[in-house]
Amino acid sequence: MNAIQLKFFREIDEKEVQKLIIGELRDYRALKVQIENKKEQEAAGVINLFPSVRQQDRLNELKVKQIERALENSLDFIERRIIEMKYFTSQETKDINIYMELGLKKGKYYEKKRAAIYRLATALGII
Repeated sequence: MNAIQLKFFREIDEKEVQKLIIGELRDYRALKVQIENKKEQEAAGVINLFPSVRQQDRLNELKVKQIERALENSLDFIERRIIEMKYFTSQETKDINIYMELGLKKGKYYEKKRAAIYRLATALGII
């Protein structure tokens, strides 16, 4: 008798997940600045200092809050540091510099980085 394996979950394209998460993390930096600028404008009594093509303030604020929650609650300290050092700096940081600074071996670094991306994808509902 041949056993038939049922697929309960769609296969996940690792590259696609990584691409989506990295895009969200890079957008996060800009959205955070946008939110701070808006608060600063409101505090100064200025409305619409710059013209806006899209009105997505609420969505952007929600996105930032949820990314922050995912970073704080779904990653361990090393995973969070890897994400911060890799994606939240104004300069591009090479992986070798990060794992050397964190005192990790190359294999362990990539294992932690991959785990961090998957945990974020899960926490944000991407997978």
